[in-house]
Amino acid sequence: MARQKDVHVEGRRVRPAVVSCLAAAALILAGCTTGTGGEPTPSASPSATRSATASVTPSPSPTATPTTAPVVVPVYFMIDTRTGLRLAREQRAVAGSDPIRAAVEAMIAGPTDPDYTTTWNRATRVLGTSRVDGAIVVDLSADARTANVGSAGAALMIQQLVYTATGAAGEPGTPVLLRIDGKPAGELWGVVAWGAPVTREDPISVRLLVQIDSPAEGATTASPLRVTGEAAVFEAVLRWAVRDASGVEVSSGVTMTAEGQTFAPYAFEVELTPGSYTVVITEDDPSGGEGGTPMSDSRAVTVT
Repeated sequence: MARQKDVHVEGRRVRPAVVSCLAAAALILAGCTTGTGGEPTPSASPSATRSATASVTPSPSPTATPTTAPVVVPVYFMIDTRTGLRLAREQRAVAGSDPIRAAVEAMIAGPTDPDYTTTWNRATRVLGTSRVDGAIVVDLSADARTANVGSAGAALMIQQLVYTATGAAGEPGTPVLLRIDGKPAGELWGVVAWGAPVTREDPISVRLLVQIDSPAEGATTASPLRVTGEAAVFEAVLRWAVRDASGVEVSSGVTMTAEGQTFAPYAFEVELTPGSYTVVITEDDPSGGEGGTPMSDSRAVTVT
């Protein structure tokens, strides 16, 4: 077998990965928009869909209670980066007739990824959601008024709720209004006020620039491991690496997003032997570190 050349990634010598880079057309994730920071339209959980399909039989009872299949929605949290706190998302399967409410409840409860965090008071209850004059209205309990954040963190908390509610609704351009115990939120956390509907800020300014959507944190999967997500990176270049349970890099490579300098989808696959791994994606750094530590995202997975 021909010997492959070593390549250097992030200052270390590594072997080229066994990876199949997908064609640009195949990189476009189903239902995903690019350049706007939007999400795929909330969709039925695949496992729930399979289960529902397999169990569709005539019911002997005319009074059977209808059920709502789980849907997968984006839920936003915070992560510290070279530019301060930014939003990072997890794709969550939520059940019930109100995905906005379920997504906000998941946001308050906190992330599964240990690299993410939330500063919302976890005692906060979602009292309801509604629509008023074209805006999504989220009503929270008075516990929402308690948070230990500065002005930058408070502003991002607002965007965290806005991104989560509009992502669950599949309406990234819709404004969001917060009420607390049924009344306008007004002053919050001693540093900001929320008295009118708020829309999403530019995703380039508030989101983590590299995002893994699949696999989920702690997922168990077969080889090849398929990784998908969104990134806004220089010249569409996205670097990735896979580390084993001891932290040793076992594979690495470069993939391309569908478009550079704006949020666009990417996907790649890597063959792995059974075991525990962490997959890491990192923005390309043409400055050689002068711009600060490149933004990255990671997922711990088990390959069977």
